[in-house]
Amino acid sequence: MRRIPLRTSDLRGAARLTAHAAAGLADLVEAMHERIARVGGPGAPPLDGRTGGLSGLVYKSIRGTTRLVGGSIDTLLGLLTPPLSADDSDVERAAIVAALNGVLGDHLAATANPLATAMAFRSAGRRLTLQASALGGDLPGAGGRLLVLLHGLCMSDLQWRRSGHDHGAALARDLGFTPLYLHYNSGLHISLNGRALALQLEHLLEQWPHRVERLALLGHSMGGLLARSALYYAQQAGHRWPGLLSDLVFLGTPHHGAPLERAGHWIDVVLGATPYTAPFARLGKVRSAGITDLRHGSLVDEDWTGRDRHAHAADSLHHVPLPRAVRCYAAAATLGRRSRDLKDRLLGDGLVPLDSALGRHPDPARSLAFAQERVWVGYGINHLDLLSDAHVYAQIRRWLA
Repeated sequence: MRRIPLRTSDLRGAARLTAHAAAGLADLVEAMHERIARVGGPGAPPLDGRTGGLSGLVYKSIRGTTRLVGGSIDTLLGLLTPPLSADDSDVERAAIVAALNGVLGDHLAATANPLATAMAFRSAGRRLTLQASALGGDLPGAGGRLLVLLHGLCMSDLQWRRSGHDHGAALARDLGFTPLYLHYNSGLHISLNGRALALQLEHLLEQWPHRVERLALLGHSMGGLLARSALYYAQQAGHRWPGLLSDLVFLGTPHHGAPLERAGHWIDVVLGATPYTAPFARLGKVRSAGITDLRHGSLVDEDWTGRDRHAHAADSLHHVPLPRAVRCYAAAATLGRRSRDLKDRLLGDGLVPLDSALGRHPDPARSLAFAQERVWVGYGINHLDLLSDAHVYAQIRRWLA
């Protein structure tokens, strides 16, 4: 099986985490090491979270003598997977780092950990420099129809490609959009990312090498909340780009929260897709600010400033209505095969309830006013299928056409 190209800084960043939780995080790193070293195909021996030989002895000593944790990190790194290439466009490496940012991204940022993801616009996995000359060189086919895609929790810009399909690439082919993919630390508070995105979009539009004819934002899951937060703060700051925004498309966005966050199942479900990230699932009880923001769909600083974000409180968040001058669309999914069956009512798409994805709230004053013709529900598909299902794409294309 191909080894994942982790950078030296990746390993050092992961190791720094062990200094904060000695034995528990030593277990996590060892389990991660085991998966990178031993995961095989069908018939492979079961994984037990432990390594053998000299590596196993080192991990055992760390658990037994916590005073060694801080001083033995560099030694430990020498026993981990040797440094490989630093290819930021590698999908597997990006998935691991994105998962870690989703789970512990606020901690990584607060401790200046090299694993913390810095917000950036990317294309084909490469960071774009927001200067007109650089953008023109990096995007020779760029035009005036700009599409910005915002990924969800524990994901990266590279994960817009799923099952051989990428909404951005397809819309470029079919409707002439130039797709840009935002890469960000999904473990930070949504409002902090919203402020940062508002500023980044302003810089992008200032330096875009063509006259912007149309600007559309496409957000999956948390990405939709990020788009709304960015627009809120951009309007407060008097930025120019909200006046150019024509379309907001939400795919499975938990506008009024995701109940599964309360049980920490976001981590198990999202990270369970790859055995490499499974060890991080045990950190659900220290989940990030980004995850706790999903409880009710927090968009602004006032929702969390001065509050205990882990406390179970009623939904009393600041209401941010949809922008009136922008075409807003909501695509939701449900595991149910027909409207109002048991799966439809209880599970939604497996992560986000149908009412939340459609902006419906028990208090009519807090419901989001999506026009009926701008709402779509896909039956028998799950949260991640929103990224690849042909019917979902066909609806997005109809809307943006």
